[in-house]
Amino acid sequence: MVGAPQDGGWLFWRLLACGRRSGGRQRQVILFLVCVCVWRSGAESLRYSVAEEMERDSFVGNIAEELGVAPSQLSARKARVVSEGNEQLFRLEPSTGVLTVKESLDREEICPQSATCTLHFKIFLENPLQLMRGEVEVRDVNDNSPVFPVKEMVLEIPETTPPESRFPLESAHDRDVGINGLQNYSLEANPYFSLALGTNKSGKKYEELVLERQLDREEQRELNLLLTATDGGSPPRSGTARIRIVVLDANDNIPSFSRDLYEVRVAENSPPGQLVVTVVATDPDEGSNAKLRYAFTKTPEETRQLFQLNPETGEIRVAGNLDFEEAKSHEMVVRATDGGGLSAHCKVQVEVLDVNDNAPEIALTSVSASIPEDAPPRSVVALLSVRDRDSGENGRTECWIDGDSPFSLTATFANEYEVRTTGALDRERRAEYNISVRARDWGRRRLSSREVIWVQISDVNDNAPEFSREVYTLWVVENNSPMVRVGSVSARDADAGSNARVTYAVLREEGEERPRVSVNSASGEVYVVRALDYEEVRALEVSVVAADGGSPSLSARAVVRVVVRDENDNAPVVLHPSSESRLRWGEVVPRGSPSGYLVAKVVAVDADAGQNAWLSYEVWKATEPGLFRVGLHSGEVRTARAVSERDASRQRLVVLVRDRGQPPRSATATLGIALVDGFSDAHWRGGEDEAAAAESEAAGSGSESEGPLTLYLIASLACVSALLVATAVAAVVAKVRGARAESLPTFPAAVPESTAGSLPRSYVYDICFAGGTVNSEFRFLRPLLPCFPAGLPPGPGEQRSSVCSQEATNLGEEGDWAAQARAPLPEDTGPRAAGAACAGNQGMELNVSSDQNPWLTPQGVRRKTSVSVLPG
Repeated sequence: MVGAPQDGGWLFWRLLACGRRSGGRQRQVILFLVCVCVWRSGAESLRYSVAEEMERDSFVGNIAEELGVAPSQLSARKARVVSEGNEQLFRLEPSTGVLTVKESLDREEICPQSATCTLHFKIFLENPLQLMRGEVEVRDVNDNSPVFPVKEMVLEIPETTPPESRFPLESAHDRDVGINGLQNYSLEANPYFSLALGTNKSGKKYEELVLERQLDREEQRELNLLLTATDGGSPPRSGTARIRIVVLDANDNIPSFSRDLYEVRVAENSPPGQLVVTVVATDPDEGSNAKLRYAFTKTPEETRQLFQLNPETGEIRVAGNLDFEEAKSHEMVVRATDGGGLSAHCKVQVEVLDVNDNAPEIALTSVSASIPEDAPPRSVVALLSVRDRDSGENGRTECWIDGDSPFSLTATFANEYEVRTTGALDRERRAEYNISVRARDWGRRRLSSREVIWVQISDVNDNAPEFSREVYTLWVVENNSPMVRVGSVSARDADAGSNARVTYAVLREEGEERPRVSVNSASGEVYVVRALDYEEVRALEVSVVAADGGSPSLSARAVVRVVVRDENDNAPVVLHPSSESRLRWGEVVPRGSPSGYLVAKVVAVDADAGQNAWLSYEVWKATEPGLFRVGLHSGEVRTARAVSERDASRQRLVVLVRDRGQPPRSATATLGIALVDGFSDAHWRGGEDEAAAAESEAAGSGSESEGPLTLYLIASLACVSALLVATAVAAVVAKVRGARAESLPTFPAAVPESTAGSLPRSYVYDICFAGGTVNSEFRFLRPLLPCFPAGLPPGPGEQRSSVCSQEATNLGEEGDWAAQARAPLPEDTGPRAAGAACAGNQGMELNVSSDQNPWLTPQGVRRKTSVSVLPG
């Protein structure tokens, strides 16, 4: 036996016991409700199985064990069992919880001619009221033997009956089912008769007695044979019937029917008792030999249950429910026997007329699980057939497709149809269809049915990938690490499967050996292959192709623009003053100059851009810390206060140039400034030793003033120089002609425009000249711009300039003097003067005119003259 799961019952009893121990009426009520919910949610039917024909009070199952409770609780709750139906088949013993059979169960009585037999019962419990369901399956046992309808069959056979004559016998019936049912017949051995077995249309076996040799009433008046029917049980059971054969005296007339075959029609909804046909037989004999009786023979048991034959009149009437769909016709054999034992047979063929009681049936013969979206119109999607079990107009059907869909129904043969497409399909608009096919018959009461066909539209590569944007702008900081990810591109394909699988690739340009940008073929992530320099390339543009996995493949393009962000990787470059001339005292400031006097301008550039190229200037080191100041953004060096006599004549000023990058970068420019009383030779002269000594003094002591010893050394050097000037003039002039101007420092080719150029507008310089000068003038004919070495490549928008040179010339005492590009001065000039010019296209021309000696006068009177610097 098999019981239901015990979890729900065990939990129920445990909770109930806890509620009783806890006390309190209210708790018990709440606990009872909880238990009922748990029990109803988890309980299942109890199932048992027993064999039929068990003795009374036979054990079926233990309810207490199945529920996991004590038998005393079942007794306390007045448990009882109730069988479905009028008869109580089971008994429950509350004290033990055992379920037993109240009476012996006979499966054939309870479930006649049924393959399975299941009995249902209910168990009721009180306090609280509870209901449980259960069922018991009664297994078939070979407890029934085949039984013949009669224990003795009497056959009266005239002695004149020829051999090979057949005599139908009554068939046995076995109430068991399956293998336990009737399987075979056997006949007792005898010299006159044999047994012939056959199977009718319904599959049931029947037997006939066959006369092997002619009977002789004078030799034997009567024969007794034993007919045995055997089933297939284990052990097999059998039933017997006696066949008593009475040999009749010769009867020269046998009954005869008016027709050998009676054909009739009857509607399947005919009620019981309705007359079907009357068979009539006659016998020309008289007396008992003419008295006829009618009976069915060689007729299946199912047919006998549907029709009833009157043995006296021969009327056949409806006895059961006819069904055209189960059997369209029934065949019966009627035997008419006279009083002398002679008999005749006829057949009755009953045709059952159809009534429209069945709806059409739609059967799918073939269905395409999917159809490509590029399938041409009139493509076959499915094949189906429609069948109605009725006949005539009741079985004639019509079929169509419900709703608005791109499909149509085409008839091919009788009740055979094809589902075809009517137009173009598009999977992207609709990926599947539920085609509703409906069929209806033509009966007076029209019946219909419906079948749904699911069709999936398979994808075709008819959509190219689409980028989310036509142009992707990505950013990368210069000096990046190789294969750095800068962003991603994304393309979507409306197709499905492999047709929607997008791969990305960079479209190489002609002649490009090594691309700077790569893209991940699967994810679309964009990488910069190698480090970029903002000063070399500001932006990159590549074409990215997105191709799908279809065949043929479709693709789309998008432009990826990688913008390089500047990084502060270039320090400022000082253009003026040059690093090679930092030890020369190139700036001259007259003593007594007021505060704000323009001394020089520091010019620097930065190859970076934006904030990284914004430059600021500040004083880093100075011989006199408070004497000079530098413009924060202009780089102009001006006096912070008036120059006094106490200030050292040699000033060394270090200017720090710094950009605004993170982290900031810087450079320094060193200015040598000479404080003079006038533009005399004594103040202009000074060799490399003096410059070196001054620089060493400025670096060592910073703000210390010169001592008397230094003045004595300078005076001695001036005297020695005066004595040697006459003999060294020729050598100096030759040396000056062959000398070349020193080149300015090299800076990057691409120099961005800067507002911090050198002297962008006109300035006024105050220069002291000797008194009595009639005409003194400085004139700049071209802008004061830096001159580039001959080998330096030009930057954007710039021209290559020539070499700058500086030549020293001697001027005559009475005439004008001029310093021009690449033009040496005459050797017979007077006192030595210093001039500078820049040779080349962008050089500078400096003309100084004076009617008298512009430097010294006998009276020693100085006159201040303005010198204008005019931009080109």
